[in-house]
Amino acid sequence: MDRRTEIHNLLKLPPPEVVSRAGSQLVVCTDLDAMHRRFAEEMAAEIRERNVQGLPTRLILPVGPVGQYPFFAEIANAEGLSLNDASFFFMDEYCDAAGRAVGVSHPLSFRAIAEEKLLSVLDPALGLSADRCVFPNQDNIGSLAARIRDAGGIDTCYGGIGIHGHVAFNEPEPGVSAMGPRKVELNDFTVTINAVRAGVGGNLECFPRQAYTLGMAEILGARRIRLFCRNGCEFDWANTVLRLALFGTPGDDYPVTHVRGRDVVVFTDRDTLACPGNLL
Repeated sequence: MDRRTEIHNLLKLPPPEVVSRAGSQLVVCTDLDAMHRRFAEEMAAEIRERNVQGLPTRLILPVGPVGQYPFFAEIANAEGLSLNDASFFFMDEYCDAAGRAVGVSHPLSFRAIAEEKLLSVLDPALGLSADRCVFPNQDNIGSLAARIRDAGGIDTCYGGIGIHGHVAFNEPEPGVSAMGPRKVELNDFTVTINAVRAGVGGNLECFPRQAYTLGMAEILGARRIRLFCRNGCEFDWANTVLRLALFGTPGDDYPVTHVRGRDVVVFTDRDTLACPGNLL
């Protein structure tokens, strides 16, 4: 079956059938707030459990979605959750016109958002050191794969899904499932949807066209993958990639489809689970 026909058929599925077919690989939350809380609880539970076992926790984390981080900080601070043995590898960062990772003063800086929503809010007594919060940039991109290997690999990759099926900024391209950390070109679909949603007035001309990203090799190599797929706005842009993540034939044209066959759970809300108003 070609991808167009597959997507057409998937979008026809009533939400109860999607839920039934997906089984334990899909969790439907009542709304976006509930999904973010669930994300935070999942993170906290994993770190708590591994602490009890005397094991380190190595996570890949996104900046998109970000609504989970205030909830996670609240949980961690309230219970004194130790982060002494936690390492956070953030997925990606935009590049400036010179090809360097944007600085924290840039309005789109993922690092600045993570600092604001999570890192600066966590109680320093929890023990999360700056050297264990890693953001891809021009200085470390060549060593990130080895750093993750040396840390013992990734326990869980937490992430979102882009409109063209990217996880981190792994845009569709031949062989994407085997690619590691690198600087990538952002495709027009990504630039357009992000320019619409980033509060920049749809400024396509000045929007970043490159980014540093962890590779699909690191994401697919995680012991578990937990994806959070949501529209998060008035546009129903994520309904298609939700269904592709759950049921799509694996292919480089939508990189998220390569998660099939892994220990993966997709979390969504009722809005994103719905069928689109217009079926093409």
